[in-house]
Amino acid sequence: MKIALIGYGKMGHMIERIARQRGHDIVSIIDIDNRDDFDSDAFRSADVAIEFTTPTAAYDNYVRAFAQGVKVVSGSTGWQKEHLDDVKRLIAEGNTLFWASNFSVGVAIFAAVSRYLARIMNAFPQYDATMVETHHVHKLDAPSGTAITLAEGICANLDRKATWAMGTLTAPDGSVSGTTDVPADRLRIDAIRRGEVPGIHSITYDSPADCITITHDAHSREGFALGAVLAAEYTLTHQGLLSTDDLFSF
Repeated sequence: MKIALIGYGKMGHMIERIARQRGHDIVSIIDIDNRDDFDSDAFRSADVAIEFTTPTAAYDNYVRAFAQGVKVVSGSTGWQKEHLDDVKRLIAEGNTLFWASNFSVGVAIFAAVSRYLARIMNAFPQYDATMVETHHVHKLDAPSGTAITLAEGICANLDRKATWAMGTLTAPDGSVSGTTDVPADRLRIDAIRRGEVPGIHSITYDSPADCITITHDAHSREGFALGAVLAAEYTLTHQGLLSTDDLFSF
C-alpha cells in the first residue's frame, strides 16, 4: 500500500517505521514547511494518508487530501466542535475518513470494559463516576479526545450522567485552573499535563463505602502508531466515516 504522512513529529516518525516494517511504501511526507506538496503527483499516488497534527490544522488537511482523491486516517483531536458538520458533508460527497481519538488496541479494549462497567453501575446510584486523564506537556487540547470518547461511552450507558463536563486542569508547573463544582448529572473530567506521559486514563466510581477505579496506562506511543497503520490497511478497502468500532469488534 502507498501511504502519505501528514505531520512528521514523533508520531509521524513512528508510523513511518512501523508502516515500512509491514511492507508499505511512504510516498509523501507533508509537514508545516512543505504544504504545497498536497498538490504533488507523489501525494496523489497515495492510497491512504495518515494524519497526526493539531486541532487547528486537521480540518484543512482533510479538505486538501480529499481534493486529491486520497482517503485519510486521522488521530488529530479538538477539531470536531467547529468542523464536525463540515466533515460529515465531505463524507456524504464520497470521501473517506477513518477518525479515532486513540488507535491503541488496549484503549479499544478499555473502552469496551468501561461501557460494560457503566451498564452494571446503572443499578448502583450511590457510586459517582469521574475521570482523570494525564498527558505530556505538549498536548494542546484538554480534556483529551480519548477522555471525551470514553466519557461519551459512559454517558450512553449510565442514566444519571447526561453528558461530560471539564473539571480542573493541572498545568506542568503544578498550577490548577477550572472548577471542581460540576453538576451531579455531568461526568467530571480532570486533566493533568506533566512530563512526557503518553497517556493515562482513569475512571472512578466512588461511594461512601468504597471506590472502584479502572485505568489504562500507555507505556509508549508505539501502540497508537501500530493502530493507525492497521486503520490505514482497513481504510484501503472501506468507504465513508470509519472508526475503531469498525476496526475492532468487542
